[in-house]
Amino acid sequence: MTETITANPGKAKPKPTAGASGFETPKFEMPKFDLPKLEIPAAFREIAEKGVAQAKEHYEKIKAAAEETTDVLEDTYTTASKGASEYGRKVIEVSRANTNAAFDFFGQLMAAKSLSEVVELSTAHARGQFDTVSAQAKELAALAQKVSSETVEPIKTGMTGALRKVA
Repeated sequence: MTETITANPGKAKPKPTAGASGFETPKFEMPKFDLPKLEIPAAFREIAEKGVAQAKEHYEKIKAAAEETTDVLEDTYTTASKGASEYGRKVIEVSRANTNAAFDFFGQLMAAKSLSEVVELSTAHARGQFDTVSAQAKELAALAQKVSSETVEPIKTGMTGALRKVA
């Protein structure tokens, strides 16, 4: 709505002018309704309060279970990390032993004086390495099994306990 002021010396009131459509825009006010004041019956209030209390109780149970689960996962991660480090150290130890055996073997080959001695050294080294690698593989498998069972066991017991608390 735009207003124009006409220069009347006696009257200096602004006059409303028509909008773009040529009509004056009417003012609209929301009607006021008198709503009756309702009082909630005591039974409904009790039900609502019980519902809120139960929701809080369940929330506390779920929160405790989540915290316990977090602790279990942290412990599991720590155990797995230690186990992985132990396994890695064992792999490095095995690699070092095999590398040293290979260098010793090559040193013996360089000192060999005949082809029959080279064949004899090669056969003995292959037989020895087969036994060594078999033993090393058994050690690594046992260590991997130990690490995995140590890692998984706390998860099984911890998650079971946490879920029992929620239920």
